[in-house]
Amino acid sequence: MSFALVIDDNRNTADALVQMMDVLSIPARAAYGASPAMAILGNQTPNLVFLDINMPGVDGLEILAYLRREPRLVSVPVIIISSDDQPETRENAMKGGAQVFIVKPVTIDQIESALKEINFL
Repeated sequence: MSFALVIDDNRNTADALVQMMDVLSIPARAAYGASPAMAILGNQTPNLVFLDINMPGVDGLEILAYLRREPRLVSVPVIIISSDDQPETRENAMKGGAQVFIVKPVTIDQIESALKEINFL
């Protein structure tokens, strides 16, 4: 089963993104932080990942690095959704292999535009 994985320690943000995916007819699941995300990524392969950067413990850039070195997950597109709009954060995310960087709060129009940018829609 194909699905988008939303990784964000903020439940409201994660749930809102899952709802946006539902409106766009894309099955999605939420992982509320790095540990639940890694549990899912350990044995399932999403066809898209939405990833927050600033999370306690393992941050989004570390998860992105894992995605890019794991052969099964290396080609999964990653859209960063972060409140951190510092140029260095954006640059590190893009250099790390993310396809799109969106600053929170995010709208469904931004999501739809990002999905079209990566040829997902």
